[in-house]
Amino acid sequence: MKPLEGLRVLDFAQFLAGPMAALRLADLGAEVIKIERPDGGDLCRSLVIADQKVGDDSLLFHTINRNKKSVAADLKNVDDLDRVKALIASSDVIIHNFRPGVMERIGLGYETVCALNPRIVYGAVTGYGTKGPWVRKPGQDLLVQAMTGMPWLSGNDGEPPVPAGFAALDIACGNHLVQGLMAALLRRATTGRGGLVEVDLMSSSLDMQFELLTAFLNGDGTMPTRSAVSNANATVAAPYGIFACKDGYLALAMTPISALRDLLECPALAPLCDPADAFPRRDEIKAILRDHLIQRPVRTWLDRLEPADIWCAEVLDWPTFTNTEGFRALDAVQDITAPDGTRIRTTRCPIRLDGETLTSPRGGPALGADTAAYL
Repeated sequence: MKPLEGLRVLDFAQFLAGPMAALRLADLGAEVIKIERPDGGDLCRSLVIADQKVGDDSLLFHTINRNKKSVAADLKNVDDLDRVKALIASSDVIIHNFRPGVMERIGLGYETVCALNPRIVYGAVTGYGTKGPWVRKPGQDLLVQAMTGMPWLSGNDGEPPVPAGFAALDIACGNHLVQGLMAALLRRATTGRGGLVEVDLMSSSLDMQFELLTAFLNGDGTMPTRSAVSNANATVAAPYGIFACKDGYLALAMTPISALRDLLECPALAPLCDPADAFPRRDEIKAILRDHLIQRPVRTWLDRLEPADIWCAEVLDWPTFTNTEGFRALDAVQDITAPDGTRIRTTRCPIRLDGETLTSPRGGPALGADTAAYL
């Protein structure tokens, strides 16, 4: 038995952040019902990435909406809205990611829903919170990364800003919502009272950057300077970064420069072994490492560094990584089946429970497949 079995979740959300939270609850055993527009459904059905589709829907839709049900309802239609309200009365959690004010105009704002079901835990995702001049801006991952300074932390000093190459904020924000929902459900178990849980992409971005942003807030008010050589964290001393080798790339984390001098047989590092120099002279140190490491294959360096417990790793691409014993031991991939029978390979829930992985065989639902059962 999964821990959330018996819990009913209504997922009004679209695209990634909200559906990500609902997905995690489904992975943990909750009954998740997507409430979708009859005409087209969740917009993620048409958000095609890597030119991959399953039937008429995007592959992405089936992976982030696996193990959910689908109810098609026109929330602007009074009869449909009344049926959805009746469903709310038997539900435990609601999730939506409409812009502020939309659910209130529909007639499903928190106060209205709370009157229908005082035990409901109501989760709302926005881009920028519910106050201030930005609430009407589109809450999209890349845009929020851009507005919160994230791209200025990647890439080398002097280069243009570099965003994260995936939907980092959607994933983080969805997980933050799960944390808030679970806390509210725990409170409900002791008080009987539901609650309102609000998260936003901008706050999630700040939380992800807390380490560097805290240094900024307690510093001189200037943006941190990225390393000009192999930057990987704008506030961390050398040798932290990724370096080209003769046949690939090597990542080096926090390591005494004196240890690298000896293990790599790099005498040019000798004048720079004072720990006090590791940050202010990081580009000098990294430039020496860059010119030294390129001379030999990655495996040569790993054979020297790993036995000495130096924090290092080869930089792997997906074809290489997915063929390693380490990847296979993780048992990270599961098979799900779309409504048309298409078999899809995707990642599993990252949580283990009682030593077991949490998987589910069902892909995303066909639009409205469960309308009759629930309405």
